[in-house]
Amino acid sequence: MEYIVGKSTEDCVFCEVLKSPDGPDNLVVYRVKYSFVILNRYPYTCGHLMVVPYTHQPSLELLTPETRTELMELTTQAIQILQKEYQPQGFNVGINIGEAAGAGILGHVHLHIVPRWGGDTNFMSTLANTRVLPENLSETYLRLKNGWIVQ
Repeated sequence: MEYIVGKSTEDCVFCEVLKSPDGPDNLVVYRVKYSFVILNRYPYTCGHLMVVPYTHQPSLELLTPETRTELMELTTQAIQILQKEYQPQGFNVGINIGEAAGAGILGHVHLHIVPRWGGDTNFMSTLANTRVLPENLSETYLRLKNGWIVQ
């Protein structure tokens, strides 16, 4: 409930998270030259990752070609690590650009990587607007952080 009652900020959540050391608190799993990988704090499924450029821009075309290339390479690595750690049956990979497209963080473009399994959305999501995750975020963090270390 901390995210509901905690202080609200006008600052970008992605830019703010980079000011703290990587770990289970800020959920940054991996950093490279132009971008980083972070766990979604409110995941749809276990292992829900986001790949985020350091550059605060609202859309892909405003990023450098090097940054866009690195985003795709990190997305590929993330899928490989998620396959090894969780053996999902599929993935949703997407970018929501603009409010009409469902972007929750309008000013800082990012990619979502959501592992999927048959039947992973059940009546809880449909009837109670609630998600049930069998793993704590700190466990997910360690599994995926270790995945990048051994890669």
